[in-house]
Amino acid sequence: MSKELSENTGFNISIKTLIAIGFGLSTIIGMWFMLQADIAEAKTLPKQEVTKVEYELKDELIRKSVLQTEKDIQEIQKTLERIEDRIYDR
Repeated sequence: MSKELSENTGFNISIKTLIAIGFGLSTIIGMWFMLQADIAEAKTLPKQEVTKVEYELKDELIRKSVLQTEKDIQEIQKTLERIEDRIYDR
């Protein structure tokens, strides 16, 4: 059977639940205002430009990482071939 909602319908909430809801809302509201303040501060800061030296260093690091990863993959392939040889008695 369904109950109808009316002006006289009531429900019970414990004090503990009310405190938890209040704490949760205050936390969310506080975080919202902190985020807005951080955004406003970020808008006033000058844009950071990437220098040519910084770009070249990052590019070099990425290229070295790719080459190292390629070497690692080749070593893994060799190891896998040796494992397959042992398993299949080649």
